[in-house]
Amino acid sequence: MADVLNILTVDVEEFFQVSNFENTISRTEWDSFASRVALPVQKLLQMFADRKVKATFFVLGWLARRQPRLIREISSAGHQVGSHSTWHKLIYNQSPQEFRSDLSESMKILSDITGTAVTAYRAPSFSITEKSLWAFEILAEEGILYDSSVFPIFHDRYGLPKAPIAPFQIRTQAGPIWEVPASVVRISGINFPVAGGGYFRLYPYWLTRALCRRIHREGRPVVVYIHPWELDPEQPRMPRLRWPARFRHYVNLAKTEHKLSRLLDHFNWGTLETALNYWLGHCPQPKMLTPCLTPVE
Repeated sequence: MADVLNILTVDVEEFFQVSNFENTISRTEWDSFASRVALPVQKLLQMFADRKVKATFFVLGWLARRQPRLIREISSAGHQVGSHSTWHKLIYNQSPQEFRSDLSESMKILSDITGTAVTAYRAPSFSITEKSLWAFEILAEEGILYDSSVFPIFHDRYGLPKAPIAPFQIRTQAGPIWEVPASVVRISGINFPVAGGGYFRLYPYWLTRALCRRIHREGRPVVVYIHPWELDPEQPRMPRLRWPARFRHYVNLAKTEHKLSRLLDHFNWGTLETALNYWLGHCPQPKMLTPCLTPVE
């Protein structure tokens, strides 16, 4: 399976903007923190350039407005720039009108900076769930063609465990939209997450590599997601965190860069758009679903 083109994604946000800290840090406090995002983003850009791979960078509009030069650097390097919302709010905690406003604001910020249309989106914390399937219609209406906001697992904050585990197309009245879910493997009827976030930092590398190979044998591309702050083990430690939030955010930060380097070397990588189109040329007819129904594999 050496010719499989996998999907490499980066969620560009500051360390203090993660959902784990939402009850500790108010959005009104964001401007009081010193930015740390530029150095790890540039480190990622160098890692990708060294291997001649391209990625999709899902960028927070709030951050892009304050660091347009960094976003232009990402775009100029040939990477796809997508939206990660403006304010990193969970979709199911917003009304449809609030979600549309946040989405369109982020898309305008990013397109003004890069000079290209924004056609890819990832929700903060994969927050398209059974409570927010209505978001697909709005995404399509606003011009999003590729989404990666579904995680087919059980989780206390996100998850759509009955969703297909391979890329699938959503029918909406505004047109179709491709959903590329975060990678999982199914073992004894349970979906286990692979190759992203705390799961990537927690698993030993040999296990991640073995699970990626299993995904290939099943005819699917691997979707990797990484955050710049995961390559910043010296970031300030936030006080007043409950143990689960502290563990999820800080576990094995010092190992991220080395693990990612090995993963980049062992597999082939591309943007969400490029890798999806490659997969569509080599896969059976994908599933077609409507967002008013809970997706069932």
